[in-house]
Amino acid sequence: MKEIIDIVAAFNEADKQGKKTALATVVLVEGSAYRRAGARMLITEDGRLTGAISGGCLEGDALRKARLVILQQQPMLVTYDTTDDDDAKLGVGLGCNGIIHILIEPISTQPNNPINLLKAIVNNRKPAVLVTLFSVDDRKAPQPGTCLCITKTDQLVNGIETAPYFGALQSDAERVLKDQRSANNIYTDSAVYTAFIEYVQPVISLVVIGAGNDAIPLTKIAAVLGWDITVIDGRNNYALPERFPSANKVIVARPEQVLNHIELTEWTAFVLMTHNYIYELNLLKELLPLTPPYIGVLGPKKKLDRMLTELENTGTKITREQLDKIYGPTGLDIGSEGAEEIALSVVAEIKAVLSARNGLSLRNKSVNIHAKTVS
Repeated sequence: MKEIIDIVAAFNEADKQGKKTALATVVLVEGSAYRRAGARMLITEDGRLTGAISGGCLEGDALRKARLVILQQQPMLVTYDTTDDDDAKLGVGLGCNGIIHILIEPISTQPNNPINLLKAIVNNRKPAVLVTLFSVDDRKAPQPGTCLCITKTDQLVNGIETAPYFGALQSDAERVLKDQRSANNIYTDSAVYTAFIEYVQPVISLVVIGAGNDAIPLTKIAAVLGWDITVIDGRNNYALPERFPSANKVIVARPEQVLNHIELTEWTAFVLMTHNYIYELNLLKELLPLTPPYIGVLGPKKKLDRMLTELENTGTKITREQLDKIYGPTGLDIGSEGAEEIALSVVAEIKAVLSARNGLSLRNKSVNIHAKTVS
């Protein structure tokens, strides 16, 4: 999602300056590649790049082709085949042993152009589906490109409303939104089209409870990932915007007021690090019935055990499901020392939990790193 947010911001700036742009999207990968389907890059006519479609190997060639797309105002499907050991002849030397299909689209002034569909996803702040349609078999056929965006409350379409496959494509997109898993499907019109039906997760919302000095690196690292960050503390001399320039919001609130400032979703993570036992005890009592996906508690395990025991002794019933959402001590075991390393371990654990991963070394995986899209 951060890449999409950056691309939208870069387009807005380019548009203000009157610069023409094109959007490059990895739409299909056969075999292995550095970036998977859904990777994007915005290219301006003067060569500015935002986002990435590879590890840096394809960007130069994509820039040249994007300038042609901008000039001709016609989408272009480009394929890089690196399955041959002699991929250096392409001038890219990827070494990925895969076939990468990239669609490059000019950004027109149409109401539902690709960037406006990306804007709808950013503004939605909830799960969404984005459809990119292309023809691998017939490159001279029209390339519809980024043409459909579906959220839980809205639908935006760009140029395919009258296509005979539109109803089926809508149904498939709604199924992807429900199943939360991207898919590749085939549709037939005057040409055979492949649709990359992409499930787009919303931005992670990080709520940092505590505005001490050790919270500062946590907000900085989360900001690099594009997370939406809220810092809350009961001390008005600590909870200051100038102390947390990376945060989207900095709020002074008592424990019972915290939830009034939060829109709780399945992508909201809390980290309790006030170093104030009573504040965190009272807030934990408020959070438990809501069962957010992640509640991190900084400090030793005996502190958390004491808090849970005290809550139960005062009549709070704690279920197994609620306990499973509490991570204390918070963070992955990476040998952290100091606030910066602890922040790194906490952010990594939140990402792992919300991605339903275990946080182990990739070298120990016996299956592909990336889950395959459904066909």
